[in-house]
Amino acid sequence: MELLLAIIAVVLAAAALALVLLDQRARRRPDHDLPADVPGLRAEVAALRAEAKGALRHLAVIRYDAFEEMGGRLSWSLALLDDGGDGVVLSSIRGRNESRTYTKSVAGWSSEQELSPEESEAVAHARMARL
Repeated sequence: MELLLAIIAVVLAAAALALVLLDQRARRRPDHDLPADVPGLRAEVAALRAEAKGALRHLAVIRYDAFEEMGGRLSWSLALLDDGGDGVVLSSIRGRNESRTYTKSVAGWSSEQELSPEESEAVAHARMARL
């Protein structure tokens, strides 16, 4: 049950972040037609690429058994990173009687806090998924 609540909390947080980012983008940029000339289109594409660099689009989930007596790979680590390797790693450790959730910040594909092997693996997989 705690795992389900943790997953729901992560999904709701991601949805709220997406709504805030969409609202900010709409306020910064009024609706307008695309430029008709090639240099104008190139400038528009460059602006969109610059905006996308900050998006959390490099994701990876690693599921594992945190304790030998537990089965079903109910523990997990989730890396949410942008193009520069900045973002967070969320981890949920599921025990027999409780579940704990941790967050560690990541900058440049590494963290000041020591990452567990599973968290490091999630960051590595997210980095390999780069476009």
